[in-house]
Parts: sequence; C-alpha cells; structure tokens
Amino acid sequence: QVQLVESGGGLVQAGGSLRLSCAASGGTSSSYAMAWFRQAPGKQREFVAGISWNDGVTYYAGSLKGRATISRGNAKNTVYLQMNSLKPEDTAVYHCAAGAFLGDTDETYDYWGQGTQVTVSS
Repeated sequence: QVQLVESGGGLVQAGGSLRLSCAASGGTSSSYAMAWFRQAPGKQREFVAGISWNDGVTYYAGSLKGRATISRGNAKNTVYLQMNSLKPEDTAVYHCAAGAFLGDTDETYDYWGQGTQVTVSS
C-alpha cells in the first residue's frame, strides 16, 4: 500500500507561483509513475501533469502546459509540481496520484492523496 501526502498549497495572487510537493511512502513507491490532478468546485477531476518512474518522461495537460513543471526528487518517492503565472481558473484541490503506468485518466492510477488547496485570487 502506498500513501501519498501533498503539501505546498495556499493562497496566491494571479501571476504568482506555487510549488506543490507529494511525498510517497510504503510499498515500492519509488517505482510508480506519479501524476497531479486537480478538481475545481462543481467540476470533474482533471489531469494536470505526470512523470514516469524510470526515465523521467513527462506529460502535461493543455491547461497548465508551459506554466507548470513536474519533477521527481532524487529518491524518486517525492514528486513536485512547480506552477507559474497562476490564474484564478487554476483554483482547485490538487491531488497527487501513483500508479504502474503514466497516463492522463483517473483509472490509470491506483493510489491517491487527500489533496492540497490552491486558491488564486484576481
């Protein structure tokens, strides 16, 4: 069983930056693809970015492409999401996920964190 704990969310003004972190523990957490999803109030959860476990391949959704960078720590059991030029429409709960494969759908991932709130004010 893999546990995921997110941190780094908060309130930021439009145009600002935030760095989210997700710490994975348990199982073989360093051998999983990891991803970030987000869910805004009244909307479906959507894929933001993902990274493979072995070769660092990254994949971004259109919504934050060019404004976000996903990366893994040296031990591979921590994943980061650096977000720049934030917009009010980026306001959401951001969830970390882990799974055997890299993909952009909920079903790809087996483990989920509780999420961290990101609020962007205009």
